[in-house]
Amino acid sequence: MRAAGDGVAGDGVAGVGRGGSRLVVFDEAGAKTTNLSVLSLLRLFPVFAFELRQQNRHMENPEKLSSFRGVAFEIKPHVNPFDTATTPIATAPASGSKRYWVPWGSSSRIFTSFNAAQRSVSRNSSHLTDSSHFCDLEFDDEDEEDLYPLEDEDLYPPEDEEYFSRRIMCMEDGHMQEELNRVSFSELPLVKSIREQTQKPNRPKQSRLSVILLDQGLLTVYKQLFVICLTLNITILVLSATGNFQYATNKAALFSIGNILALTLCRSELCLRIVFYIVVKVFGRSWVPFCVKTAITSLLQSLGGIHSACGISSIAWIIYALVLTLRDRENTSPEIIAVASAILSLLCLSSLAAFPLVRHLHHNIFERTHRFAGWTALALIWAFILLTISYDPKTKTYNSNLFSRLIRAEEVWLTTATTVLIIIPWVTVRRVKVNVSAPSNHTSIIKFEGGVRAGLLGRISTSPLSEWHAFGIISDGKKEHMMLASAVGDFTRSLVSNPPSHLWVRAVHFAGLPYLFNMYDKVLVVATGSGLCVYLSFLLQPCAANIYLLWVAKGIERNFGKEVEEWVGGYPKEKVIIHDTAVHGRPNVSKMSVDAARNWGVEVVVVTSNPEGSRDVVNACKAAGICAFGPIWDS
Repeated sequence: MRAAGDGVAGDGVAGVGRGGSRLVVFDEAGAKTTNLSVLSLLRLFPVFAFELRQQNRHMENPEKLSSFRGVAFEIKPHVNPFDTATTPIATAPASGSKRYWVPWGSSSRIFTSFNAAQRSVSRNSSHLTDSSHFCDLEFDDEDEEDLYPLEDEDLYPPEDEEYFSRRIMCMEDGHMQEELNRVSFSELPLVKSIREQTQKPNRPKQSRLSVILLDQGLLTVYKQLFVICLTLNITILVLSATGNFQYATNKAALFSIGNILALTLCRSELCLRIVFYIVVKVFGRSWVPFCVKTAITSLLQSLGGIHSACGISSIAWIIYALVLTLRDRENTSPEIIAVASAILSLLCLSSLAAFPLVRHLHHNIFERTHRFAGWTALALIWAFILLTISYDPKTKTYNSNLFSRLIRAEEVWLTTATTVLIIIPWVTVRRVKVNVSAPSNHTSIIKFEGGVRAGLLGRISTSPLSEWHAFGIISDGKKEHMMLASAVGDFTRSLVSNPPSHLWVRAVHFAGLPYLFNMYDKVLVVATGSGLCVYLSFLLQPCAANIYLLWVAKGIERNFGKEVEEWVGGYPKEKVIIHDTAVHGRPNVSKMSVDAARNWGVEVVVVTSNPEGSRDVVNACKAAGICAFGPIWDS
């Protein structure tokens, strides 16, 4: 079909036709043309979109797939996991073509926004699809508008359908210029809609802080451990204060030091790696009940609850000890009181810095305060022990003969253990040569020498006394290992913009939740964006468990590079599902995870995403009767 007319003045446009699967613009000579101004293209844009909507009303998708609001998903993976196309999509004409083309059969909501359409044309993309925002994935601010797809009613209100039909009829009769001149440019519904849509709608969404504070529920294992540990300390403290536990009354400072040792053990990476190793060897057997395995996994993942409770308890005990000392001021020295007060102040400062609000909004302040206040408090504890042991209340002097007393003092042994645990990680700090490559402006790959077994994580830094950053380790267990970092903060962005040649590392890598995969038979790992890095080692080296992967990411090859794509592509195709949001939009990751877990018959699901995304997947799996774990705040 072809329409001819006088054209728009100055543009040389004679008409618009529809043929095959495209709209075609003709010039005055009847030839296909691209000689259009921006103004005329904007005027024709509503016509193209309306024709698309009318055509798609009569189209049916011949391929029946499970669909989540426009995002196709096959439970049976493709032969190639990166081959995610599910519906026929119009392809761009050859580079030598002189016509404008529009994809014809994807969706009636093909234009998500004006900026999105511009971006797709600039990238020569033929995939402009509707997306539904179920789970916050890792994406850039420039793509924020893609989260709010325009509905048909937004672009074309029902009362305007006759208006557009009349315009198309006029063009087909050869009166395109007359009809366009009759309507002012500002009256076009499309332009009005675009202006309105540039202001993002208010969508109900929890803040990241509220997600962290509620963190997958009010009665999590983390919170249960916190309550149990704190309750135990308070009970003993009350018994001591009421005169029913004389040992605690005489050794109040010892209980404070004991809590400090316990909280240090919960954060000792060397001790935890030993514990994880023993747990996998002992409980990673077929005869161990599944409920025991999941209980141990939850416990080891939630040790931060004990750490926090012991921190608060240590403050309570030192306050109690200080009160008892002030009551018996005649038998103590001002120096002991001053040191105890300083320790109390530092412990309070360290705890306040770890408060979720401060830790979330000012993480660097938290890390530095927590570290240096803790070190100073430990030094003052040693001073407190030496002063209290050497002080003679009868003579009001300090005794220099300390060795025999120090050997017998429980406080000395507990403080020695705490000191050793704190020193060990710093003894292993090394400055090593690294090779940093950036597949895109959003991601960097950091390579180190030496193979590492699957399930371990590492820390890197450019300023070891200031801050450390933990990342999952990717390795085939042979000659080298890598870290995959998304450019979401100052440090990770600097890896892309100014790649370092050397980094500080801790030689002792620590075990995380993935290390416990070896206790199970079948595990589904769900990752969004660069969260894949903690699981990649299981795809590259043998594992006691059968690992299945569901990865949701944007622009896989463009953002993560050919190397990552090859690693995932080399894994058995029947165990992998890849969803590229640049092609198919953002899916309902929670529902995809549940369906994939049921299809593969896995025992547990482990997810790595942002706090809200991890919570949604874990809750959906638990509601479906599937055991699931995700990273928790302070895990």
